Amino acid sequence: MTVDAVEDFERHRSKLFGLAYRMLGSAEEAEDVVQDTFLRWHQASAVESPWAWLAKVATNLCVNRLTSARARRESYVGSWLPEPVLTADGALGPLDSAEQREFVSLAFLVLLERLNPVERAVFVLREAFDYSHREVAEVINSSEANSRQLYTRARRHLTEARGRSDRRTDQAHRRDLVESFLAAAQQGDLPELEKVLAEDVTVWVDGGGGVGAARRPISGLSQVARYLVGSLSIAGEGVRLSAAEVNGAPGLLARAGEELVGVLVPETSEGRISGIRIIANPDKLRLSHSRVLSGS
Repeated sequence: MTVDAVEDFERHRSKLFGLAYRMLGSAEEAEDVVQDTFLRWHQASAVESPWAWLAKVATNLCVNRLTSARARRESYVGSWLPEPVLTADGALGPLDSAEQREFVSLAFLVLLERLNPVERAVFVLREAFDYSHREVAEVINSSEANSRQLYTRARRHLTEARGRSDRRTDQAHRRDLVESFLAAAQQGDLPELEKVLAEDVTVWVDGGGGVGAARRPISGLSQVARYLVGSLSIAGEGVRLSAAEVNGAPGLLARAGEELVGVLVPETSEGRISGIRIIANPDKLRLSHSRVLSGS
C-alpha cells in the first residue's frame, strides 16, 4: 500500500467511525469495522472514489454484524443501551443542529434497533450522510425504488416510536437542567431532585449483568428519585459526578477514583427531565474511560 493510499484512508477514518457507530450503537464494534475496512482497502486497487468505496464496504460490514447482534441483544441481561461516546471533541462529526444531535442520542440509537439492518443502513446514509437514493442503492446493491421504499418504511417505524422527546429544548437549557440534577443528586436532596424530574420519568440501567443494576426500567417521579438517591448512597462518597457532553447531549460521568463506573444521560421534555439512561456495563465504558484519562 502506498503512502498516498494510507493518507486517503486516514482522511476518512473519523467519518467511517461515525458511520459505523450510528449503524451499530457500539463504539468498540465500530472501531473493529473501521479496522476491517482498512484491511480491505489495503488489498484494493484503482479506486476512483475513496469515500464511496470505503462507505460501501463499512456499511455492508455493519449490516452483517447487525444480523448477528440482534440475537445477542434479545438475550441481553437487563436493558440494552448503546455504548456512550464523549463528543465534545467532535468524535461523531459536526453536531451543530438539534437534528444532528438527536440522530446520535442514546434514545434515538435505541429506536434504530427497531429497524432491520438494511433499513437502518438506508436511514443512516440518507439522514446522517445526505446520500441520494441513487447513492444508497449503489451501497446496498439494490434499486432506487427499493431504497425509497426502505427509507419510507424506516421513517414510519421511527415516527411511530419516537414519543415525546423535546428537540426544541436548546442546549443551554438542557445543561441547566442537568446541572440542577447534578447538584441535587450529589447532595442527596430528594425534594430538589423531584423538582427537575417529570411525573412520568423513566430510568433505564444497562449493567450487562456484570454489575449490580436494576434489570427493569424504573418509572414514576418518587420511585426514580428514591432510586437515584439510594444508588448514589450505596456507591459511597468515593464516587464523583461531573458534567460532560455524551452523544451530543449534556450528560454526567460517574467516577470512583480514576475509574469510570457509569455514564448518565438525561432526556428532557417540557422543561423537565423525562428519562435517564445509565450505562454501567464495564465493557461499554472502556472507550469513554480511555478518553477521560487522555483528557479528550
